[in-house]
Amino acid sequence: MFKKILVPVDGSEGSWRALADALEIGGKFGSELVIVNVIQPFNNAALLAMPGGSVILDRDNTELEEIGNHILEMAKEKVGSYPNKVGYLVEVGHPSERIIAIAGKAECDAIIIGSRGLSGIAEFFLGSVSSKVAQYANVPVLITK
Repeated sequence: MFKKILVPVDGSEGSWRALADALEIGGKFGSELVIVNVIQPFNNAALLAMPGGSVILDRDNTELEEIGNHILEMAKEKVGSYPNKVGYLVEVGHPSERIIAIAGKAECDAIIIGSRGLSGIAEFFLGSVSSKVAQYANVPVLITK
């Protein structure tokens, strides 16, 4: 039924639960997993107006990419001995847009995503990323609590 499942992870508890669910569902269907961490680059025009602002942005984005790679290393540990193929990606851009684009490009049959990520206000609402992914994705989306 699901040949390839996309699983976005951001290091939050919700994303780790989504990964655990993907491992269970993917194991039952023999699915390949695509695990992605999307980093949103700093997008502050005020920094660019300052002398050396672009240097600050480049440095901070590099640090974000390192964090993204670290999160994927944590995901690899959680995947363990999953019997099927697993791919790992770090992407840069707006999370919901990149998740939807990757799902299409990688020809994923489903997306399994946590209901809330790392943003502070997300304690009270369905996460904006998971909500947008559910609204605009062209494949089934499982939002885990």
